[in-house]
Amino acid sequence: MAETSETSAAAGDAGAEGTEDTGIDPAIFSQLLPFDPFDPAFHADPYAVYRKIREQGPVTRTPLGLVVVPGHAGVSAVLRDNRFGWGDGATVAEHFSEAPDGTTVRPFIFMDPPDHTRIRGLVGQAFSARRVDALRARAGELVTELIDKAVAAADGGPVDLIDAVAHPLPAILLGELIGVPPEKHERFRALSTDIAHGLDPSLFLTPEEVTRRDSARAELYEYFGRLAEERRAAPAGDLISELVTAEDTDGGLTGHELVVTLTLLLSAGFALTVNLIGNGMYALLQHPGQLAWLREHPEDVPAAVEEMLRYDPPGQMISRVALADAEVEGVPVAAGEQVMLMIGAASRDPEVYEDPDALVLSRPAGRNLGFGLGVHFCVGAPIARLAAQVAVAKLAALDLELETATPPRAPYIITRGLRELPVRLTAAD
Repeated sequence: MAETSETSAAAGDAGAEGTEDTGIDPAIFSQLLPFDPFDPAFHADPYAVYRKIREQGPVTRTPLGLVVVPGHAGVSAVLRDNRFGWGDGATVAEHFSEAPDGTTVRPFIFMDPPDHTRIRGLVGQAFSARRVDALRARAGELVTELIDKAVAAADGGPVDLIDAVAHPLPAILLGELIGVPPEKHERFRALSTDIAHGLDPSLFLTPEEVTRRDSARAELYEYFGRLAEERRAAPAGDLISELVTAEDTDGGLTGHELVVTLTLLLSAGFALTVNLIGNGMYALLQHPGQLAWLREHPEDVPAAVEEMLRYDPPGQMISRVALADAEVEGVPVAAGEQVMLMIGAASRDPEVYEDPDALVLSRPAGRNLGFGLGVHFCVGAPIARLAAQVAVAKLAALDLELETATPPRAPYIITRGLRELPVRLTAAD
């Protein structure tokens, strides 16, 4: 769903504690990346690090040959250039699976055209503006229910907005859209979290995280296979039924492509939306003047969410491979070279944004890279935006106060999210 990264990860309560858990020499990481991926200071504020990288020039090569692109112009150009794609490198191949007939199947967000075009066209129909907007009222009901439930359970204590709202909201919305019955939503939320944690490259993960990722994928593949059989016998008005029907058409999904696609939509869509809501609300609570402005301008919530997406994007980096000889910002890049596009750095590029390190909810929208760009633009962006808009609108109307000024971050580098966001919460007058 979220095509913002080859290696997306969800906010959550588990992650690599340090290089000793990966079993890899820490020196490798210092040669591969232009920053320390295990530095707590980096996770607290990566934007100061990005600024230094961006100031080195439009393109930086690390000692191990990674091509790093930190500027808005360079990132945008690569995302639009069909000479760059996913390729078949190890960090992509670890997300492939084997179909019963022995063929290899890759999730469609890791495909290049024309295969990507074929499956994206089928899936994209489920996220049409009309269909997604029909979920707005349901999303509003869910947020109200989730807040009331959390406040009652807290009994006057702090409420964790990640656990109370950001996690369950997209799990339920996506589950209902796909066709997952309500009694499975909580289980699917747990499985989605495990898969999303494991979407970081395996060299950054602990063995336990890799095992949980693979086990969760296997469980979802099996479950969606059974559910697809049920829909073939008795179609319903959900995404599974639509994709099952598409199996019988030219260019439709194979049976294994179907279960892989459904698993991807659930887990990746969950990850992106959780972090968009969590990062956005934390930014808002850190800027009480902006929160007050939003309460005075509730009609501007959609634009405010776009600014939150720019200010602290859940997708921080995107990997690409040069499929042919090309150049980036005048720098030659040979076929086969790996390119890291730094979305987080590009979103704070002073060449594009005035006062880029400030959260300005009234900032004119445009050129936001938070959901990617080009043919790999996030197919699930409409539902992520919807969920965030509804959650922010509902939560901004409440009396909120941060319980701690520095809630813990999940220790991932490709996407950025909070482990928890505890607040004191009461209904606003």
